Amino acid sequence: MPLKLYAHPFSSYCQKVLTALYENGTPFELRLLAHDDPQVMAEFAALWPIKRFPLLVDGSRTVREASIIIEYLGLYHPGPVPLLPADARAALEVRGMDRFFDNYISTPQQRIVYDSLRPEPERDPRAVAEARAMLDTAYGWLDNVMAEREWAAGDTFSLADCGAAPFLFYADWTHRIGPAFRHVLAYRKRLLARPSFARAVDEARPYRPLFPLGAPDRD
Repeated sequence: MPLKLYAHPFSSYCQKVLTALYENGTPFELRLLAHDDPQVMAEFAALWPIKRFPLLVDGSRTVREASIIIEYLGLYHPGPVPLLPADARAALEVRGMDRFFDNYISTPQQRIVYDSLRPEPERDPRAVAEARAMLDTAYGWLDNVMAEREWAAGDTFSLADCGAAPFLFYADWTHRIGPAFRHVLAYRKRLLARPSFARAVDEARPYRPLFPLGAPDRD
């Protein structure tokens, strides 16, 4: 029975898992989440009432949350590219960087986007300003880290890079990564050149008009 992934190609967290799947050539069936397909939406809601995606189904097992899905794939459907090191100390660094990208790049970026979707009277300029400040601080910290690394946790592409790729991709659209953060920009460029993530980006191109802030004419 093939793996089933309930996801949307334009979602950053879905791209995180898609990058991991493509990195290892893992076969799966995409169950595209779209409001014009009520059957798939109903399946998804029945499997996970919280209705946050992506969601992986492997036979009788349902696996939630992008990072956990990637770890699950490494345990039950390993491929040629181990995305989490076997060494516990090295794995801790990967997980730490993964949490950094989730909490300090993706979360503030999404806060800005979600605010833009609210009616004007319900918007929160202070929260948006705080989110932009957090991104600038995160860019600065990451710039120092990436000055001496090729990938997020060192010399090897990992789980952390699967998240960094879409999160930095959309963060630069939302709150531009300035030229002062040259190591972050160089890292983002390496991520975009990675075939696994490049495939995820290409598959999402038709959905760019959906980006609330307006997708830039680049990338």
